[in-house]
Formats: sequence, C-alpha cells, structure tokens
Amino acid sequence: MDPPTSRLSSALAPLLEVRTSNQTLRWGPITGGQVVATTAAPVFDGSGTTGHLTLGGADNGNGKLVSGSAAAGSDSAWLRLAGGYDEADDYEDGDGNEVRSAYKNSEARLDAAWKADNGFYIKGLLSRQEERDVKYAGSGMDAPKTDTDIMRLELGSPVANGNWNLLAWQADVDHIMDNFSLREPPIMMGMPMKMQTLSETQTRGLRLTLDQSPDARTDWAIGADVETNNWDAERFGGANSDVLTSVLWPDVDRDRFGLFAERFYRVTPELKLGGGVRYDRVEMSAAAADKMFGSGMMAMSAADAYQEFYGTNNTDVADDNFSAFVSSDWRFSPIQSLVITASQSVRSPGVTERYIASWSNRDRWVGNPDLNAETHHKLELAMPGQSNGWHWRPAVWVDQVEDYVYRFETKRTAIVNGMPTEFSDTRYSNIDARLLGVEAQLGWSNGTWSTNSSLASVRGENRDDNKPLPQIPPVQFIQTLGWQHMGHGIELEWVLARRQDRVDLESGQDPGTSPGYGVLNLSGSHPLADYLSVSWAVDNLFDNTWAPHVSRANTDPFNPEAVRVNEPGRTLRAALTARW
Repeated sequence: MDPPTSRLSSALAPLLEVRTSNQTLRWGPITGGQVVATTAAPVFDGSGTTGHLTLGGADNGNGKLVSGSAAAGSDSAWLRLAGGYDEADDYEDGDGNEVRSAYKNSEARLDAAWKADNGFYIKGLLSRQEERDVKYAGSGMDAPKTDTDIMRLELGSPVANGNWNLLAWQADVDHIMDNFSLREPPIMMGMPMKMQTLSETQTRGLRLTLDQSPDARTDWAIGADVETNNWDAERFGGANSDVLTSVLWPDVDRDRFGLFAERFYRVTPELKLGGGVRYDRVEMSAAAADKMFGSGMMAMSAADAYQEFYGTNNTDVADDNFSAFVSSDWRFSPIQSLVITASQSVRSPGVTERYIASWSNRDRWVGNPDLNAETHHKLELAMPGQSNGWHWRPAVWVDQVEDYVYRFETKRTAIVNGMPTEFSDTRYSNIDARLLGVEAQLGWSNGTWSTNSSLASVRGENRDDNKPLPQIPPVQFIQTLGWQHMGHGIELEWVLARRQDRVDLESGQDPGTSPGYGVLNLSGSHPLADYLSVSWAVDNLFDNTWAPHVSRANTDPFNPEAVRVNEPGRTLRAALTARW
C-alpha cells in the first residue's frame, strides 16, 4: 500500500517539484529525493467566480475522465469545490498482451483561504479519494477498495523581517487487498484458497516555521515539527478468508519530533554561502507483535518471526538522527555558477523494513527491528548557467552510505506433497554502500521553439559484498522539442535508456537484466475559443514493447517477488477543457 503522501489529486492537477539537492532541511533530510505537490489558488481576474470542467478519454484501456472545480470569492478570500472521476480497463502493451491495470478512482475536495489586510492568512483543505477495483499486474492480490481522507490547515502572517507559518495535517487510508474479488483464487485440494489483507494507516502532523531576512544579505529560518503514524495490517486466509494467517504490520506506531535551523549569507554579490542542521527523534514500536496467528503447532506471532530470523523480539526502537548541510553558490562569470553542497542525511528505516511479518509455510518476508538508521554522506558539484536563450546544468555527486538498508533473499527447502521444494525468505540487514551519479541538462528557447536535453546515470555499489546494488536505473536520456504560438503548443519527447546489466539477482529485487528501449511521445494543446481548449497526446508513438528496469519490485506491498511490468503500447489520449 502506498503511503498517504503519495496520493495526488485527480480533480485539480497539482504542480510537482522534485527535490534532490540537500540545500534545505525544513521538510526533513533528503536521502534520495522528495516530490512536493502543490495546487495553485484560483485566479479570479476581477470576477467573483471561476472554475473549469474537463472531459477526456484514452483508447488503450478505454480510459475515461471527468473533473471540475468551481470557486467563488476574490484573491483575498475564496472557497473552492472540486471533484473528479476516472476509470480504465486493462491496457495492452506493444505486443498486444493485456496487462492487469484496470481501476476506478473518484475524488471530492473542498479548500478555502482568507487573507487579512495585515497579511495574516488561513487556508484549509478537506478531501476524500475512493479507489475501487484496482488490478495489480504480476501480483498475488488486487485492491477492490482504498479510501483516503486528508485534512490540512495552514496559518501564517508577517512578523518582523519575515513571516511565520503553522501547518497541520491528517491523512487516513483504509486499504483492502484480496485474491478473489477481481480474479479466481487458486485451488488447493479442490478448495479455493482465498486471501485478504485489511490495512489501515493514520498520519497526524504539525509544523511551525519562522523565516527572516534581517538585511539584503541574510536569510535564516528555524522550525519544529512533529508527526505520528500508525500502521496496522492483517492477512486472512482459508476457504472463507476468515483465518488470521499473518499480522503484517503489527499495530506499529512511528512518532517523530524534529528541529531545524538554517542560514544563507551573501558574502559578495557573486558568492552566497549556506548551512543548516536538523535533529529528529524517531520512536517506533509494534503493539501487536505478540498477537498470535495461525493455529495449532503452526501458531506464532510477529515477535516469533523476528526471533527466528534475527534473534530478537524487542520491537521498541528509538533513533536520534542528526542531519546537516553546507553549500556554496559562486557566480564566477556573468553566465556561469559553481554550486557545491556537502551534506549528511539520516533516514530511519520504514515500517515495512523494520516490522513486516508475512509468514507462511512457503515464501516469507520479515522485517528487522534491529536495523540501524541509514546515514548518507553526499557531495554534489553543479555548474548551472544561462545565456542568450540557453540554459544548462551539469552535475556530479557521490553518496557514501553507512548502514544502507539492504533487502535480500535466502533460500529454504521444505517438503511439499512429499517432494523437496525451494522457497524464499526475504530479510533485511545494514550494509555499507556507495552511489555515484552524473546528471546533465541543456535547453534553449526563443519563445516559439524550445528544446531540452537531460541525461542521468547512477552507479550503486554494495561495498560489503563488492557487487551492484539492486533496483538501480540504467543510463537514461530524454530529448524534447517544442513549439508554441498564440496559445497553441506541440511537444515531441524521445525517451531513451540503455540496457541494465548491473543487477543483484540474489537480492530478489531485480528480476534480471533489462534491455534498453527508446520511446517517442507526442502531445499538444490548442485553444478552440476564449474559454475552451483541447489537449491530446500519443504516448509510445511506434507501439514499442518496453518496461523500465526499476519497474516497481511489486505493486503488492505484501508480496516481495520482483516483477517487471510492460508499459502501455501506443495510447491516444484527448481531453476537452472549459474554463471561466
């Protein structure tokens, strides 16, 4: 099950920002990347109402989409109601093979904002998202029902030479997976062997920040945040799926309290220095670790699974995580800068990594409560620049990781129907690892034509065993060519990836080496009238059969088997949008 923070609005398209550089700690340490989604406030342009209505569809998978919003008010006080529904059947890959991917998704959301003359503001959001009959390719179960409820409240105002901000949030997810609602369950000894997983997550959070700019050279910020999570999941089996077979997330509480401070100072017009520190206290415990599942001599608990795999049944964990960064931005010429960032980022293992307890007489998957927090020591050098319509940014980085959380498989032989049969046990341990990366971006625009090129390469090393890390993407190159004129726009995108031979088959996360691929996508948008526009896209223009190497080890969070899923073949999408 995806965490609640991964669920995006279908009613109002969010703006996505991907953060990979460690030049702030206010949202927590960045050990890989952060995706931040924001939704723009309505623009009234002197009118008291505004809104939109979109109707769309896709041929591959017979996708359908309808979404809309309506807002009333002004730029200083407004209320907006939005909703959306989209669905699709299974799509076909480039070879015409059907891939399990059908889903139904609906959402409703209400948000509002008010700003006083003195700058004080308040914003609020309520949303509910309902996903139904979601099929997972290559997985043992599907998701007939997922409900996500999110609430958010934000306050702030100017103070001294800056502003303060208080943000509170809540997210609840109820998630059901099974192997019989959307497929036929397996048959054993003439009986259907049904499985069902019931899971819930609850998240509560509060963040207070203070930003100040006492003079033209200095910016500083301090803040504190607290977040509580509860994860609970149980799997049932048997002919009627009423026998408790595993306590997958044994009522896990994860509580975090954090403090940060950072400062940026412009030494000269050409040189800016920055730095920050952050402390996080993370406490985790599993209240249902001793809850028994199974029956008879096979009865056991999650604590028993931890004891058998790792020799411990202590599930109370506390991490004291210290993160920091220093940065330098030197503009050594009118068109070119050198940006150097050194950081230490500490990540506590996730709930699944520490506490998953998927147990059976076949394959097993057990988290490790004894895992240490993951510490990243990263150095990045970048040289961004721009001139005469061109912009560029080459960058290299190295990330030395202590106590990298490594997932791997061991093999176990058991007797099934009188025959020795090999099964897999998925485990976790800490290792030392190193990640090396090279990135490059180059773009040009004259207002009508534009082109952008981006290259990314990552090399991951398991330094304990001198072998590749699993789930490392191959070298990837993306080239776009765009045209815009009087509201019309067309873009051609070419996505290339080389084959990936550096895999870790023993981990169980890489299903094998992967071939390279090249995919062309074409898209456009056009105004039809003052308030009406049409957008369209042809994805995978030449109907290639392809799958990214990092193809989600498995979309079923309670089954660790690595699966590579082909992406859709040629797909035509179109949408008509009215705005007022």
